Amino acid sequence: MTTSVHQQLGELLRRRRETADPVAFGFPGGRRRTPGLRREEVAERAGISVDWLVRLEQGRESLPSRSTVDALASALRLGENDHAHLLRLALGTSTPDRSWKRETVPPHLAALVRDLATPAYVLGARSDLLVWNDAAVDLFRDFSKVPVAERNTLLQLFVSPEVRARYPRWEEEARGALESFRITYDLRSHVPEFQALVDRLIRESREFARWWKAHEIRPKPSGKKMMVHPRLGRVRMTYSTFQSNDDPDLRLVLYGTPTPVR
Repeated sequence: MTTSVHQQLGELLRRRRETADPVAFGFPGGRRRTPGLRREEVAERAGISVDWLVRLEQGRESLPSRSTVDALASALRLGENDHAHLLRLALGTSTPDRSWKRETVPPHLAALVRDLATPAYVLGARSDLLVWNDAAVDLFRDFSKVPVAERNTLLQLFVSPEVRARYPRWEEEARGALESFRITYDLRSHVPEFQALVDRLIRESREFARWWKAHEIRPKPSGKKMMVHPRLGRVRMTYSTFQSNDDPDLRLVLYGTPTPVR
């Protein structure tokens, strides 16, 4: 079942309220009927009515203004990523169309990727693998032999034992991919193909199902990764992600030269 931006915003607010420590906010501890902060406590801190907060959490209220989002973020002591994502959900220009199709990579970008000597690939909005080079095949697997419907970094990480084995720190890598994808999903949860991907991952991966419930938002466009190279053994690489000027849904992921870990 598809959902809406309103529902994703409400779920994020509710999840953060329920996981907050009342004592850290200056409220009495002890046993509570439900975990976290009460709605009355959050509403008072944010300067809004309890009824409106209820409707926001249930996805039944119009999207809040920036000042209200800022007040809620302050009331819940949200981190920078959560605050930014709430603003993204509340102030998005419009709800994307329900239709979606796999993106097409411009020929000049595809040629650039294939000419690179280090691993590189292009991802679409759903984290589908659209174009890759020989170095990426050498490091990960030959994606041309993978059915088109399976060429997705989330499916590969959570469902493919072959790809999973490439990551000594698999949990860190998988959670990072999930928490980054959550940003795009929340804006397009009403699109059937996005919801179908999440539904499948929940069915086929216990880890994905558990981490998805946490509604964590943690983009990581660059950093370092450790992997198991088929010839070099354990290697460490830097990586960076760039948004395409041709299509903002396209992301170019570039890796540095693999350095053996001794």
